Amino acid sequence: MSVEERSEPLVQRPAAVSLGEAFWVWLRISLLSFGGPAGQIAVMHRILVEEKRWIGEHRFLHALNFCMVLPGPEAQQLATYIGWLMHRTRGGIVAGGLFILPGAVGIMVLSWIYALYGAVGIVSALFFGLKCAVLAVVLQAVIRIGSRALKNVPMRVLAAVAFVLIFFCGVPFPIIILGAGLVGYLAGRRGVSAFMVGGGHGATNDKIVADVNTLLGDELPAHATPTTKATLCQASVWLALWLAPVAVLLLTLGGHDVFTQIATFFSTMAVVTFGGAYAVLAYVAQQAVEHFHWLTAREMLDGLGMAETTPGPLIMVLQFVGFMGAFRNPGMLPPLLAGTLGGLLATWVTFLPCFLWISLGAPFVERMRGNAAVTGALSAITAAVVGVILNLAAWFAIHTIFHDVRRFVGGPLHFDMPVWNSVDPWALALTVLAIIAVFRLKIGMLATLGASSLAGVALYLLGLAG
Repeated sequence: MSVEERSEPLVQRPAAVSLGEAFWVWLRISLLSFGGPAGQIAVMHRILVEEKRWIGEHRFLHALNFCMVLPGPEAQQLATYIGWLMHRTRGGIVAGGLFILPGAVGIMVLSWIYALYGAVGIVSALFFGLKCAVLAVVLQAVIRIGSRALKNVPMRVLAAVAFVLIFFCGVPFPIIILGAGLVGYLAGRRGVSAFMVGGGHGATNDKIVADVNTLLGDELPAHATPTTKATLCQASVWLALWLAPVAVLLLTLGGHDVFTQIATFFSTMAVVTFGGAYAVLAYVAQQAVEHFHWLTAREMLDGLGMAETTPGPLIMVLQFVGFMGAFRNPGMLPPLLAGTLGGLLATWVTFLPCFLWISLGAPFVERMRGNAAVTGALSAITAAVVGVILNLAAWFAIHTIFHDVRRFVGGPLHFDMPVWNSVDPWALALTVLAIIAVFRLKIGMLATLGASSLAGVALYLLGLAG
């Protein structure tokens, strides 16, 4: 039994919960999950660990660090993992599916409004204010995760190195994550205590909920030791659901059609983008804006603002990206219908792989709880992710505050650099005010986003911006 688990005396474990009862808890979590992965994970921790005591602190952090290793959205994968722990595959589908549903509906509605009225001055002004506040939200995520993951010098060094490699040198995400994992694994094997910090999103209070006192307890669930045949059968089903639409589009429409591009791009993204939602967005923003030209950098920020103000995964902004890509390249379809199908396609190929990863990896990871080398690897990866998120914050800041950006290339360095005399004074002012509101005045995320949006509208009505 771990030190964390000995910190709370034995108490009566909660009674068993049916899948039907769990459904309403997962729906509640999905409707309260605003503010990106940091906020969503905090909501899950409060409800599942502190309030319901379905799962303990040690097990929660172990599952979270595993989800940070996976490509894709860690918060949704964590919900799927815990749902699977409690009620097998059906529980994972219910938890992961409900986590997605409210955000998918909200983003689709906002995408329609944006496509129909986004060019109208007052709507543009509203999104102008919104994206200025988004930078403050991303910075808040850096600090939230960093304060929990970077408990010592080695972890802070890992985060700094990850930022330099990804922002200034363009080193791919997988290499950074794998490198950090290798460092943590070797350190864990050697018993280096700095890598045994337990993860990046733990509870903020001092009372630790011991695994042994929770509904799941400390024991290994029976379904965490499936047969190889059952595991491969389940994985083949998820793989077919994910890739069958991609194959059909590729064979019928060809590789240059926008729907095929959306399907293949987001399927590739689902495999190679590690480090959680913020890391995914950095990759998608660069590719969707600079390579495919589906939308502009400022429109990408508008989409992120939509995702920040709707419940569910922040990565649901990818539905907006798919929507805009198909809306602007509809072919023979009406633009709104094409956009809707493009958004749904992006959502499908983005989130289906998450269920595949959990079905394949969760049983193995559950059996590895308590392994020092694995814990070290997962903790190191969480630290590196802080640097990845900081990269996203820097990218957003440059494209929000400056009108013009140029590419600096010199030796191993190649990164976006602002043209300093192209600064947008109102964007800078709103961004600074949003940062003050979030960090100094402790104003909530939704209130800050709403106030910034209204400020953008006010500037437009006064003829000062937009």
